[in-house]
Amino acid sequence: MKTLLKILNWIFVALGIIFLILIIMVGYFIIADPFNLKAMLPTGVSPISIIKTATGNNEIKIDNIDKNPLLTEEQEAQLEAIGVDPANLPSEITPEIEKCLVEKLGETRASQITQGDSPNTADFLKASACFN
Repeated sequence: MKTLLKILNWIFVALGIIFLILIIMVGYFIIADPFNLKAMLPTGVSPISIIKTATGNNEIKIDNIDKNPLLTEEQEAQLEAIGVDPANLPSEITPEIEKCLVEKLGETRASQITQGDSPNTADFLKASACFN
């Protein structure tokens, strides 16, 4: 009976140590943020509310800024959702870029996007080489 208690004691001590190490590791990742995961989490605070609070003026209105004249607001929002800044994309389509898009996406999909259809993640990944 005593050996069984000793074995159970060692098992629970080992589990306690593993649990303590896990808690320390989670705390380190939360505080130190070595993989910059906090930047991916929404904060719930908009820049407009910060400006209103800092200035004390609740009448401030900020217009939407067109980051790329070739893209619709939906296309810009979709690109931002996958982590692409529309301002970094070219503001005019050259014949070389158009040819590259047709090669990467195909004639029909390239024409759909140029007519206003929103590109999906796969489209952007295929055509990202055209924008460099």
